[in-house]
Amino acid sequence: MAEKVRVLIVDDSSFFRGRIRRELEQSGEIEIAGEAGNGREAVDAAAALRPDLITMDVAMPVMDGIAAVREIMVRRPTDIIMFSALTRDGASATLEALEAGAVDFMPKLRGSDRAASTSVGENLRHRVISIARSRSGRYAAKPRVAPSPRARRPRQSARVQLVVIGASTGGPVAVQRVLAALSADYPHPVLVAVHMPAEFTATFADRLDAMCPIRVRHAADGDALMGGQVLIAPGGMQTLVERRGGVLRVRVMPGSEQLYKPSVDILFGSAARVLQDAVQAVVLTGMGADGTEGARLLKHSGAGVWSQDEASCVVYGMPFSVVKAGYSDRVIPLDAIGSALGELTEPGNLTSRPTADG
Repeated sequence: MAEKVRVLIVDDSSFFRGRIRRELEQSGEIEIAGEAGNGREAVDAAAALRPDLITMDVAMPVMDGIAAVREIMVRRPTDIIMFSALTRDGASATLEALEAGAVDFMPKLRGSDRAASTSVGENLRHRVISIARSRSGRYAAKPRVAPSPRARRPRQSARVQLVVIGASTGGPVAVQRVLAALSADYPHPVLVAVHMPAEFTATFADRLDAMCPIRVRHAADGDALMGGQVLIAPGGMQTLVERRGGVLRVRVMPGSEQLYKPSVDILFGSAARVLQDAVQAVVLTGMGADGTEGARLLKHSGAGVWSQDEASCVVYGMPFSVVKAGYSDRVIPLDAIGSALGELTEPGNLTSRPTADG
């Protein structure tokens, strides 16, 4: 039997600490290592208790969650899940915590709705176990992993007209690192779907735009897909690719019955229908198998599919599912994906590049 996942709970509210404790204790695979009421206590407890994972509030007295994450990652790197308010300020702080080293985030547990509480609790337990079970050696130096024996070399095709990227757990930081490697005049349009709440994706796009050479915008229905620009799919909605009047555009519509909004499967599938083989897809870190069916449709159309390697993933779920199914042409370490996309420099039939006012 696998050892239990030892969790340190950090929140300045004893009420919320109790809620998190009760949710986690419902799993026989989780053990509560301890609790802390502020960031300073969290740093000391992380060193003394050596937990496998920490749940961390963002806003706390003495030392806030962001500063605590930074110090913990220096003193004793540990997987950290942030709890955040679903507000613009909460989104900004959470993204800053992820850049500091936290691996995932969840909305703060609130409300008394039993069904919602049950769903959030199940999600929390699943994330804690999945992240902790994937953590072996994450903070040790790792060799770069070569493409798997079954992988094929990527197409270097002038037909590529669109790059599509999908991610979940660990995705915000992974996407940032990929996009930071793309030049301001990167010739191919890029469309990104990350499993994030509706309240977070606009802030995420703004943050990426400030950090990356290439322009990044939050996608809106009807936006043209243009070289030199990345569009981030809105949370809580489904984003598809379509062609209107000969121009590639995004269609943003209310979420379907799909579990994920945005769904990588829906995005990839629409790209396959509209562009057939003129697509390069990338599947990044994340739990579950979203993207696998979309990758199947892309491969059936002759498009290219790459996947992030296990060593650089926070959770090797989505990429592994694609690799296991035989749909990945190439398995690539995270820090090499941006440069690999940069090699696809021959533009296809692109629309004009965006102007300063979009």
